[in-house]
Amino acid sequence: MELQSSQSDEVLAKIERSRQARRHKFYLRDEHVTLSHGSGGKATHNLIEGIFAPAFANVVLDRMEDAAQLTLGGLRLAFTTDSYVVNPLFFAGGDIGQLAVHGTINDLAMAGADPLYLSVGMILEEGFPMESLRRIVTSMAQAARDAGVLIVTGDTKVVQRGKADGIFINTAGVGTVRAAAELGQTQVRTGDRVLLSGAVGDHGVAIMLAREELDIETDVQSDSAPLHTLVASLLDNVGGAIHCFRDPTRGGIATALNEIALSAELSIALDEQAIPVHAGVRGACEILGLDPLTIANEGKLLAIVAPEAEQQALKVMRAHPLGKEAMVIGTVQAEPAGMVFLRTDIGGTRVLDMLVGDPLPRIC
Repeated sequence: MELQSSQSDEVLAKIERSRQARRHKFYLRDEHVTLSHGSGGKATHNLIEGIFAPAFANVVLDRMEDAAQLTLGGLRLAFTTDSYVVNPLFFAGGDIGQLAVHGTINDLAMAGADPLYLSVGMILEEGFPMESLRRIVTSMAQAARDAGVLIVTGDTKVVQRGKADGIFINTAGVGTVRAAAELGQTQVRTGDRVLLSGAVGDHGVAIMLAREELDIETDVQSDSAPLHTLVASLLDNVGGAIHCFRDPTRGGIATALNEIALSAELSIALDEQAIPVHAGVRGACEILGLDPLTIANEGKLLAIVAPEAEQQALKVMRAHPLGKEAMVIGTVQAEPAGMVFLRTDIGGTRVLDMLVGDPLPRIC
């Protein structure tokens, strides 16, 4: 009990230090909102930490996880919300409706929760094709059925022509927390291993190719998928050795791992050769000058586990359909705190920073 109390005190101390740091480190010089503020990278981070976090500060929000973890009458719940503004609406491997369902399920899963119920809010532009709306709603319904969740409430608004871009979707979700031990960025420890469930960059590149109609021959498709069954399998087989889950959506694994390093007050060292990237994604990124490590994913997860559980966790991931390409890609280190390093293919090491500006706006 004393050990648990000490660990809890340490986590609370980290959260408080992070809250105090926001007052000095994060501020906005921008006088107006720009597209970069929606990139998921540094600009988004500064927007959240500079405006929203101080205004809404409380013990739940200050953890800055993908889903809030709540206790109601002894029941542990996870609660999350997200909005989807992808362009184009339909792309290889999915559409905005499927993406909205999967994205909310995955945010709940990253809290170690079994998703139960979703809400759906629609903002529609006057003149939006009814057939496209029907197609999107049908896709959402199918994705929810396949994942075993219920869409139980919602809202619809219509705005004048030119006041939106076709359709915007907001989804919120509630689930019950399966994990016995607490998960989160502040649970990460020195020596932990960083596992990735599969190849990165597929979703962002699929969106880019569909939008720009580039003359690049590739079979890249979005990796959009619900990750809750993969998480459940890991929790059932590895349990308390798992310290943190994160789905690397906007800003890719670079942004996700930087956020973890900052919150944990630790460093993460990655091996570039260990990070799987499909040939089509790598080729497209080389042509366009993009880094696949900063590109969004919608069906991959990062799991940070205790070193003694590394091989068992990897075995469990590879046995699941969504983890066949899983790899151990890095290690958590003590210093320098708050930074991510990449051991490159060509030798040497470079700092892997957050995405500065999104080269692919509106991808999720």
